[in-house]
Amino acid sequence: MKLLIKGGDIVTHEKTTTADVYCIDGKIEAIGLNLDVAKDTEIVDATGKLVMPGGIDPHTHMQLPFMGTVASDDFASGTAAALAGGTTTIIDFVIPSPQQPLIEAYHQWKDWGSQSQCNYSFHVAITWWDETVHQDMKTLVDEHGVNSFKHFMAYKNAIMATDDILVSSFSRCLELGAVPTVHAENGELVYHLQQKLLEKGITGPEAHPLSRPPIVEGEAANRAINIAGTLGAPIYLVHVSTEEAVDAIQYAKQNGQIVFGECLAGHLVVDDSVYQDSDWGKAAAHVMSPPFRPKKHQDALWKGLQSNAIQTTATDHCAFCAEQKAMGKDNFTMIPNGTAGVEERMMVLWDKGVNQGRLTPNEFVSVTSTNAAKIFNLYPQKGAIAVGSDADIVIWDPKAEKTLSVDTQYSKIDFSIFEGMNIVGIPVTTICNGKVAWDNGEIKTQPGDGKYITRPLMQPTIRAN
Repeated sequence: MKLLIKGGDIVTHEKTTTADVYCIDGKIEAIGLNLDVAKDTEIVDATGKLVMPGGIDPHTHMQLPFMGTVASDDFASGTAAALAGGTTTIIDFVIPSPQQPLIEAYHQWKDWGSQSQCNYSFHVAITWWDETVHQDMKTLVDEHGVNSFKHFMAYKNAIMATDDILVSSFSRCLELGAVPTVHAENGELVYHLQQKLLEKGITGPEAHPLSRPPIVEGEAANRAINIAGTLGAPIYLVHVSTEEAVDAIQYAKQNGQIVFGECLAGHLVVDDSVYQDSDWGKAAAHVMSPPFRPKKHQDALWKGLQSNAIQTTATDHCAFCAEQKAMGKDNFTMIPNGTAGVEERMMVLWDKGVNQGRLTPNEFVSVTSTNAAKIFNLYPQKGAIAVGSDADIVIWDPKAEKTLSVDTQYSKIDFSIFEGMNIVGIPVTTICNGKVAWDNGEIKTQPGDGKYITRPLMQPTIRAN
């Protein structure tokens, strides 16, 4: 299996160079000009285009059972959408039900994930605590290549991790060399505000952001960071959406704490006015947690990316269709939380980031691929174009245009939060494990072609940018 990417400009997180990339059996064999290659090598012409590490989306929820239904994108369709958007690796979430053994849940998700068309890995959520959870965390680390554990500070009476669970689990992560991650929203406050709004007869999607104001995220972010700091553990905050949370991360980092932040493509470009749409279905389609925020918070997120307070971009891809959203027609707390984006993330980041002068092309590579690889110990196996690295590569045309729409997406969801957005700069070819996986609008892979990726423990690059 030999592949030569010829004539492009290689863009990594560090530099931009003109060279060809020769791949053999899923690995990068050589980089340079006038390379000596075998006669049976497949040639991919990248003239006039950019050659970058395949995207890594560190936050997706394919096939997620949630709020009485299951996300519309399974691993097969969701990872096809990823490849169409230039993403070659996703890190999804195993979410055990309370009292369910972590290992049992892991094997269930691993079975679902076996249908992936791109590479996949897992964070595992800690939704309850006893001695078996303590032991299962070690088994997951030692035997299954899991090096990160998720904690939901929201969703009271379901999967919320209380402070005592955070302390126990963060401590165990520190012992094992794993990274604790958190969904930072004060679940007690959210529940209280939800009940107050319902009592007032405010039942539609417009109530969703009112039940989760920015301070609810800011408080939880500060609390999680302080708990981790007290214990001496690193911490990774998922889907940061508020100025308050960005400030909390920056303050902690300035004081020497190891804190990482992630933001979503959607939160960078969509604001809270969507919840005022007179069409209930459109407003409900945007219900996710944390909700979309007023514009000043988007400015804070962009500045967070530029200052390295936020290192990664993700999507929280969790696709629920109109019929599923309608479960909450009379009660906004019953609307399944989630939107899509795994296909659009890199295009949105390029157009609204690089084209607007907010990010350089090298910074784009950092926030869409390399930083996630470093934090979750996949680098330089992934997130790099270097000899010996995996041949997970996206060929990017910075001049090509596309209008994002539900009519042309690969995701099964019947709505796009980016509907009608005109993009300049799109992926034209995605190479995964050394094979052309997506090319000029056509998926070339089959369900099951993706590989499960194990991740070693706490890495020496964890402090890297």
